[in-house]
Amino acid sequence: MIDTAIKVSEYQARRKKVLSALKGSVGIVMAGDGAPPLRGEWFPNFDFKYLTGIGGEPGAMVLFDPTNPDPKKRSMLLLKPVNPEMDVWDGYRDLVTEKLRKSTGFESIFRTNYLPRFLGEAAKRTKSMTCLHPLASYTQPVSPDLDLFQKLSARIPGSVIHDQSELLTSLRLEKSQTEVKHIRSAIKATAEGIDRVLRSTKPGVNERVLHNTLLSGFTDMGAKVVAFDPIVGSGVRSTILHYKENDQATSQGDLMVLDCGAEINGYASDITRTIPVNGKFTKRQKEIYEIVLKAQRASIKAVKPGATMLQVDAAARKVITDAGFGDYFYHSIGHHMGLETHDPGANSVKLKPGMVVTIEPGIYIKEEEIGIRLEDDILVTKDGRQNLSSAIPITVKDIEAAMKLKPKK
Repeated sequence: MIDTAIKVSEYQARRKKVLSALKGSVGIVMAGDGAPPLRGEWFPNFDFKYLTGIGGEPGAMVLFDPTNPDPKKRSMLLLKPVNPEMDVWDGYRDLVTEKLRKSTGFESIFRTNYLPRFLGEAAKRTKSMTCLHPLASYTQPVSPDLDLFQKLSARIPGSVIHDQSELLTSLRLEKSQTEVKHIRSAIKATAEGIDRVLRSTKPGVNERVLHNTLLSGFTDMGAKVVAFDPIVGSGVRSTILHYKENDQATSQGDLMVLDCGAEINGYASDITRTIPVNGKFTKRQKEIYEIVLKAQRASIKAVKPGATMLQVDAAARKVITDAGFGDYFYHSIGHHMGLETHDPGANSVKLKPGMVVTIEPGIYIKEEEIGIRLEDDILVTKDGRQNLSSAIPITVKDIEAAMKLKPKK
């Protein structure tokens, strides 16, 4: 039920930060609902997962009631009632016992049919409710907590709804040492997959074969799932930013973009390498490749506490623009990473130690069938940055050398 890769005490510490930030107001974070899908697995809202480590409990929620007279009820876990007839289909669920309270770190666990009572009492006592879920666009239904609070405020005169929808995002951006450890493990698994692809790529091999070779490396290193669907795009497909079919034969002279990431213990990695299918870059391919690599190094150097991703982007964009390829760099330099491949976090946020970001400049020239993107995962440190994926070959020399090695059996 709970992901033990993170200690219960760390989840408890995260919830205490939320309680403190609410300053007496009521808040709620919901896991989301839904039946298990036919493909893949049901997964909770990432903010809920961050606060609890709990998966496989659709409809669950954490209720924050900082002023509750009973200290044990200031942070409550609410789970859907057990339904034995459904459990035989979807899996057996725990009863509320001391064992469950100990394993989750919640002193108070109730079923969700208590929500109207507990939330109503808290709202009447405080007349203050705070949104923690991200606010929705005006074209979409309102966020689930705001929907509840609007109904309550219509029934409780004088109540006020506050916005702290950025709170959990800000907490999630700065990773703990344990979180960084799991990201390192995910990168290590990704490195194994990439190494197998480097050794196996040659003209005529289908992208899908290389896709499966990549995943075999992830799996053998302990990854149960991928952080995202990998991109294995050769030839003109290397210029398609989100190419996903991965089903065409590679050809002599092609470049291939390999954008991939394993997930270990719930934490993502995101690495991109561009390789020559025949193991040797042409003069033109090498020329463009070196520009992208120079841009990546410039942007990685710009990563430091106090900088923003906008400034990091500018460092790479200057290199590419000065080289005459500014119109061929379509996307931003990267994104925050953690529980999600694209962890929430605006490019204007100032970087702090513990944040992990991706750096991925690229040049895409469709008419020449040249697409080159290079991506590494960078940890912001007190003194600057650390490239967590630096062990994965990236220079022309190292890529070509790795591709000469025999495939692993």
